[in-house]
Amino acid sequence: MKILSTLLLFLVFACNNSEEKQVLNTQPKTENETVVKLELNLEQANKLAKLPLNCIAVEFPNKLGQTLADETELALPKVLHPAFFGCFDWHSSVHGHWSLVSLLKQFPDLEQRDLAIQFLQNNLSKENIEQEVAYFSKNHNKSFERTYGWAWLLKLAEELHTWDDPLARELEANLQPLTDKIIELYLEFLPKLNYPVRVGEHSNTAFGLSFALDYAATFGNTQLVELIKTRARSFYQNDAACPIAWEPSGFDFLSPCLEEAALMKRVLGQAEFKSWLNSFMPQLFQSDFKLEPGVVSDRTDGKLVHLDGLNFSRAWCLYTISKDMNELSHLNLIAQKHLLYSLPNIFEDSYEGGHWLGSFALYALNTD
Repeated sequence: MKILSTLLLFLVFACNNSEEKQVLNTQPKTENETVVKLELNLEQANKLAKLPLNCIAVEFPNKLGQTLADETELALPKVLHPAFFGCFDWHSSVHGHWSLVSLLKQFPDLEQRDLAIQFLQNNLSKENIEQEVAYFSKNHNKSFERTYGWAWLLKLAEELHTWDDPLARELEANLQPLTDKIIELYLEFLPKLNYPVRVGEHSNTAFGLSFALDYAATFGNTQLVELIKTRARSFYQNDAACPIAWEPSGFDFLSPCLEEAALMKRVLGQAEFKSWLNSFMPQLFQSDFKLEPGVVSDRTDGKLVHLDGLNFSRAWCLYTISKDMNELSHLNLIAQKHLLYSLPNIFEDSYEGGHWLGSFALYALNTD
């Protein structure tokens, strides 16, 4: 099984020209397809690492998403965000750093290990993080990157915390003031959010709560754990018949239905979750349930390429939903199809996708 999974990934990562990609993506599906756990090897990790390495120090093009209090706040991205100025926008830079930490943690012999460490040490310096905290501390910046970027910052903090390496302790300590600030913002914001945001892009509430809950559980932050679980139940406990047939919308990179289900899998006990899911998406229990990957028409369009991200995030949601539930094991094949559709397309492609899709692919591949 492990040999087969490695072979599948090798075939995907080896397909770099458009003709090969098209052949891979349109191969007929058979009734006897096998579900395998796709596993990275060092060669593939080296390819994934190049994506954040090629954008973390790239300041332009840049989408700041900035609110200006006055003319004094007009500044270059690197001045405003000395830690997270690259990769087109703040959140993509954050999860680009997460990707490097995750890959270094899994593959100590990473080909560009020294360069990755250099970027991490330079960008996540104590001084740079202090300036990022100062940015968030301004009253008009409280909603900056809420909650998508917040969630990825906590995921980066969690990845550093679970990496047994002296470098990780140094970087975790440097990042801690910003981590604390993001937790403070979550604790302030969530009690005031009366209704969840149910879109397939950055502001999706279920996604923001899922990553924050992972962090809080890892660190034993009971205040944040209980707040998230309380709000999740308030938002989603009575939801039923999620309209998955309406997905995806044109620019989705998150599935509103599946993100919600993946969050509730974290929040509810298994028996309660099974009952809830049977009302929310009963079709998931059908062994012949089908969900086709999102089709990307133009990967040079920064919005249309979102659908590759949707395929990766659907995969990680489906893996999460089906974990330890034999009656949902058929969902793993759907997750696998989504991964294999979009994996060949994140290499040697345009910057519109390359600056962020590697993180989504890596997270999906790492999801148990």
